[in-house]
Amino acid sequence: MNTPDYSKPFNNLELLPPKSEIETIKTLSAAIAANRELARLSGFCSLLPDESILLSVIVLKEASASSEIENIITTHDELYRGLVTSSQMIDQSTKEVLNYRSALYKGYNALQNKGLLTINTITEIQQELEMNTAGVRRTPGTSLVNDLTGETIYTPPDNPEVITSLLTNLEAYINIETDIDPLIQMAVAHYQFELIHPFYDGNGRTGRIINVLFLVHKGLLESPVLYLSSYINRNKSRYYHLLQNLRMTSSWEEWILFMLKAVEVTSRETLSIIRSIVELMNTTTEQARKGLPNTSYSKELIELLFVQPYTKIEYIVAAGIAERRTASKYLKQLAELGILESYKVGKEILYINRGLFELLGNENAG
Repeated sequence: MNTPDYSKPFNNLELLPPKSEIETIKTLSAAIAANRELARLSGFCSLLPDESILLSVIVLKEASASSEIENIITTHDELYRGLVTSSQMIDQSTKEVLNYRSALYKGYNALQNKGLLTINTITEIQQELEMNTAGVRRTPGTSLVNDLTGETIYTPPDNPEVITSLLTNLEAYINIETDIDPLIQMAVAHYQFELIHPFYDGNGRTGRIINVLFLVHKGLLESPVLYLSSYINRNKSRYYHLLQNLRMTSSWEEWILFMLKAVEVTSRETLSIIRSIVELMNTTTEQARKGLPNTSYSKELIELLFVQPYTKIEYIVAAGIAERRTASKYLKQLAELGILESYKVGKEILYINRGLFELLGNENAG
């Protein structure tokens, strides 16, 4: 048997939908289980008074996990501080994770406005990630290399016309009305995007943003509150093995089953995290009611403390909750109650919601 030449561009990548069977007894059974868990997550979130309060912290965990797959690693303390400190104080890895967060929001807002998940939107997501405007690849030379051996393991299509044709086809597949289970459709689209590898950089992270936006697009989630990349990160070797194996064999079942299990597991984990945050928010609310004078307590103030672990006076003022002097008094009172802890960073005083910080840092929270 001849060894495949991975240095040659894969310009014969087939268009979608796949010719091979993708809805097998196993994949349909797994899709039922994954859809059930995803529906439980979506249903719980729909009962919350304001789902956006939790969106920020879940998106940040997703950003961190997806970036870690590409060996972009930051501590959750650096990450949360990066949200409230000046850019000069943030290291490069933290900046890249925060770029992921803003790229996901950019895609989510575009999806809400257009009602479609287009290649233009996907390009805007990648540009936000990489902070450049290079756009879709127009020149050859891109290849995926094994970091340990230096061996080329895959060379994506390099013909600009082929890349454009594949992307046009992918856009149509993502947005088409079909009887295919949407979670199976997501798995197929994710594989195709990763194999097209349309950008010079940021393809993996862009592809994982597309995953969660696809679920929103298909009405399976109201907003992108799914910590999906955590499963891929924990099973990174198998993820890449299955991508490569599918390319060589055109046998979809194992790949689809992996992605469906990712949705099933992370739906349960995300729901567990969100329930824990809601419980902590309720406990904190009761603690503030009992410990603060009526004139100081504000439901909006407590909710603001759960948008992200760190906060500061300016955020209270910007939210219209209180003027600067009163905002300072509120935060000091919350620190005296033990709800917050204060830290001085440079000339600024930051306040950390220690309970939320520890909850989000606990990888076993799900």
